[in-house]
Amino acid sequence: MTPTMEDRIYGASDEELEHIADLLQKGAASARSDDTRSLKSVIIDWITPAGKSLTPPISRHIKTDHGFHHERTGELLCPTGKDWSDPIVRQKLNSGETLVRGDEWPVFIYAGYSYDSEDPWMGVFRSTLLLNAFKHIFTSPSSVEKENKATRSGNARIHGMVSVTPASIAYVATQVRFALSSSTTFSQTDRLSDSERFYGTVLATLHDPEEVVETNQLLEWWN
Repeated sequence: MTPTMEDRIYGASDEELEHIADLLQKGAASARSDDTRSLKSVIIDWITPAGKSLTPPISRHIKTDHGFHHERTGELLCPTGKDWSDPIVRQKLNSGETLVRGDEWPVFIYAGYSYDSEDPWMGVFRSTLLLNAFKHIFTSPSSVEKENKATRSGNARIHGMVSVTPASIAYVATQVRFALSSSTTFSQTDRLSDSERFYGTVLATLHDPEEVVETNQLLEWWN
C-alpha cells in the first residue's frame, strides 16, 4: 500500500472508492494470470522423476493431455477417496463420467503424495510440489533449488510478506491444481476445475477454530 493510499481511502467518495477497488482487482487478476502462465511449463519438470522422462510426454503449452488424461497428472490430481490404481476409477475420471468437486482434495498436497485416512493431517500441504510452486511464485523461479525458506527474499519480501499464511497456501495449492488439470480457463465459472470451491474449502479448513493446533503446526513448518 502506497504511503498516501490510506489517506485517499478514508477521504474518498463512493465513486473514488469504486475506482480504487477496480484498480486493485485488476492488479490481482493480472498477477494471478502471470502466476498461472509461469507454472504451466515448469510444473512438468517438477513432476518428472529425476533422470527420467514421462511416457507419453506431456505438452508444455497445450493442456488437452493434462489432468486425468495422463497417468502422472491424473495420479497427482486423484482425490484421496479414490484409488488411481483401479482401472475403472481411472477410466471414469478420464472420460468425465466421474466429476471431481472442489471440496475433494488431491493427493499432490500431501508429503510424498501419500494420504493417511487414519490421520488426515499427516503431511497435508507439505508436498515438494507445493513448496516448489510457492517459492517459484512468492520468491523467484531461480530460488526453487536454492532457498530453504519460502519467504526469504524476492517477491514475498518486496510486497511485505514475511511469513506464509493460510491464504497463500490455499492460493498456491489452487494454482498447482489448475496447472496439473486439463482446464484451459482459470475462472469462477469453470465447472471442470471448480477452483473457487477448492480455494474456499482449503481456506475454511485452515481457518477452522477446531483445527487451530494443526494449522499452527503447519504454518510453523512452512515458516
